[in-house]
Amino acid sequence: MGRLVPAVTRSLDILELFLDGDGTLSAPEVTRRLQLPRTTVHELLTTLAARSYLVQLPDQPGRYRLGVRTYQLGSRYAEQLDLAAEGRQVAREVAETCDETVHVAILEDADVIYIAKVDSTHAVRMVSAAGRRLPAHCTSVGKMLLASLPPAELEARLQGREFTAMTPDSITDPAELLTVLAGIRERGVAVEHRESNPDVSCVAAPVRDSAGQVVAALSISVPMIRWSEQRESELAELAAKGADDLSLRLGHRGTR
Repeated sequence: MGRLVPAVTRSLDILELFLDGDGTLSAPEVTRRLQLPRTTVHELLTTLAARSYLVQLPDQPGRYRLGVRTYQLGSRYAEQLDLAAEGRQVAREVAETCDETVHVAILEDADVIYIAKVDSTHAVRMVSAAGRRLPAHCTSVGKMLLASLPPAELEARLQGREFTAMTPDSITDPAELLTVLAGIRERGVAVEHRESNPDVSCVAAPVRDSAGQVVAALSISVPMIRWSEQRESELAELAAKGADDLSLRLGHRGTR
């Protein structure tokens, strides 16, 4: 493994400072925050500006903001993103941690479509497949995605919808569903017990894109023989972390 180049590291440290605050910085501010020599900071800022990674504010000489080159790099990165591929990678990491089945799903109309799945190694596990479509109101991923919709869009998607039951525990009453969704929005994770499969419980968390919009959900599914309140709490935390990791891969850098 090669050694890190100090000048490159310092340049990247400077660029990453612009991720916080109002997006503008002066040379003295960079010097103070990175504890670097003033001459070094001046040379690095001059170089970054010459390459269009930074630009000086026209009405505030000596203050910098990110330049067009950073936008071009970010746009190219976004173009290469594949939600399903990134989802599979993160799902694999989560599954390796908990050894349970992990899904990533998206919302289409009032249904969910699983775009990534990694199986548990246990002999008793959830049977499903990527590409499968299920009613959103019967699944933890679906309820998480419905709960993330703006009120008007949620109403439009549910209007005239027949709430078919997949198991005796499925929610079929619209008023009850809205109450459940309100609780999910407050908690930040969704849980379902035997609502899509009589032998399985699931927990799910939201996945956000670079704009902060919820674009998918990540869930962990567990047979009831391995489910408990303590396990639910552990898996809720793990699902949230996995969803945050996938969100980070998609360019999101905020908090849930």
